[in-house]
Amino acid sequence: MTPDPQRIAMWSGPRNLSTAMMYSFAARGDCQVWDEPFYAAYLHKTGMDHPMRGEVIEAGLADPRAVAEACLAPLNAGQSLFYQKHMTLHMVPEFDRGFMRGLTNVFLIRHPARVIASYAKKREAPELADIGFVQQVELFDEVADWLGHAPLVVDSADIRATPRETLSQLCAALNIPFTDRMLRWPAGPKPFDGVWAPHWYNAVHASTGFDEPEGDLPTLSPAFHQLCDLAMPHYERLERLKL
Repeated sequence: MTPDPQRIAMWSGPRNLSTAMMYSFAARGDCQVWDEPFYAAYLHKTGMDHPMRGEVIEAGLADPRAVAEACLAPLNAGQSLFYQKHMTLHMVPEFDRGFMRGLTNVFLIRHPARVIASYAKKREAPELADIGFVQQVELFDEVADWLGHAPLVVDSADIRATPRETLSQLCAALNIPFTDRMLRWPAGPKPFDGVWAPHWYNAVHASTGFDEPEGDLPTLSPAFHQLCDLAMPHYERLERLKL
């Protein structure tokens, strides 16, 4: 039997199909979602200068302990799943990660070249820490140590190539039923979007489902190519373990 409730923490870096995945789970009808729970706490702690920084902190929870408690809080009436869209870079070392033991932790990956090309359109000059690959592997190893086995890994490329098959496989691994409702959602902003959506979510707001498979890898500048080289070993390590 599926535990009731089940809290699914999907850990990825930015520009990783993460918002579309959140929309997919929200479309199920039995799932509440939370968009980047630790974003305000991350910005407050680190002082990072992100687009709409003030608005993000004001709208969110700046105390990481309060965020962790909310991640484990009772679900809304009539819902049995709680999908949490987490950014790996937001989980800075100073934040207590013990709450993660109460979650089903899944890792969403995307080729670094595609992440970098997409991220650079929204925020100039990304560095390795900005795109979350190092942090993703660190969190993966921590969860694997708790579990005694590798947690779930899903590749965004597989979701785009075969959404029904890949999501069915993911749902089976999570011991929850797959529904075709996960393949479509209405265009436009969503009530559960983070306050930062106007800056980051233009493309996904225009979508009503998962996009077609991507083509060739983007051509990167020399500096971005070097950044991609730094991220690739971390991506490749998890890519070998994907569904």
